[in-house]
Amino acid sequence: MTVQQISAPRRQAAFIFIFVTVLLDMLALGMIIPVLPQLVLQFVGGDHARAAEIYGIFATVWALMQFLFSPVQGALSDRFGRRPVVLASNFGLGLDYVLMALAPSLAWLFVGRVLSGITAASVATANAYIADVTPAEKRAAAFGMMGVAFGTGFILGPALGGFLGAIDVRLPFWVAAGFSLANGLYGLIILPESLSPEKRAPLAWRKANPVGSLTLLRSHRELFGLGAVSLLNSFAHAVLPTVTVLYLTFRYGWDERMIGIAMAVIGLCSVIVQGGLIKHVVGRFGERAALVAGLMFGVAGFAMFGLAPTGAWFLAGIPVMALWGLAGAAILALMSRRVSASEQGRLQGANASLMGIANMLGPPVFTVIYAGALKGNWGVSQPGAAFLLAAGCLAVALVVGVRATSGK
Repeated sequence: MTVQQISAPRRQAAFIFIFVTVLLDMLALGMIIPVLPQLVLQFVGGDHARAAEIYGIFATVWALMQFLFSPVQGALSDRFGRRPVVLASNFGLGLDYVLMALAPSLAWLFVGRVLSGITAASVATANAYIADVTPAEKRAAAFGMMGVAFGTGFILGPALGGFLGAIDVRLPFWVAAGFSLANGLYGLIILPESLSPEKRAPLAWRKANPVGSLTLLRSHRELFGLGAVSLLNSFAHAVLPTVTVLYLTFRYGWDERMIGIAMAVIGLCSVIVQGGLIKHVVGRFGERAALVAGLMFGVAGFAMFGLAPTGAWFLAGIPVMALWGLAGAAILALMSRRVSASEQGRLQGANASLMGIANMLGPPVFTVIYAGALKGNWGVSQPGAAFLLAAGCLAVALVVGVRATSGK
């Protein structure tokens, strides 16, 4: 039985399950952020320089796995349905966290990180599920709710992980495993299939690899342009987890408490925009207007972050930056309109691959820009140069997005 053949309450329950799946994935990822470096540090005997190198490799490999396997999961879901792929990811992620909790060596922890990158690629399938069960005109709001799941997970995750890690550095891994396995068991009972057999596509491995999945974006002029916007959007976002803490510490002298407050405010504003504002803006002005407005606010927000002379000005930029969230949901909704039901998984896999590319390239680029600006390598000392580069990327995305959607 597919989700189209069941009652509205069950369809709503299915949507809630997908929301919770993404929320728990992000919560689990957030929980290990404060403890994984500490665990790596233990394995290298307290050598901070070595730990930083290893952790950088872990982050790059995780993004690489996302790039490689998101299109595979998307293609598998187009062939076999969304439900088995989502559930397999839940159980796989849960067992992977058990492996990392028990890891006796750095090599086993590395294997766990690789498997985490593979199994956490379920976001592509979750987005395809949303596209299946949501009318085209309501998809921006639904994708906005997925943004709420991301934001909430990354607000609560690090705080919970830090609290549990103070008890035992491996405890957050056990709790994350429990969340994922419980979610998988619940899904066995409640989650219906969203893609009917007649709408499924044959599995072609030449299309399931990252390069093959990205060829879908070339099938339509507007789709290719929106793919470029998605890549630039994700690339600009990489500056936030990469540079923000260093920047706030250096420029404003903020301590961990003040930085934590700022991060919480960023997450809260993001949740408000993604969960409440998107559906009203799209409903009244349309997806294209939401895309344009979101990118404009993103440019303004990053410019305020990069140029803010005081911490108060930086805080004033947070609500402006939060409105950038209008763009992300609009991009996904606009792209999903341009492919058939049998290609939604492949499309979301391609989008996830673009995010993987951005997450591999963004951190080294922005850290080099940040360090070079502090050293005055370009004849001017501007600590906010990385944020200004992100603003420039979004300005280019704005021009491309306007041109790509000019026919609508």
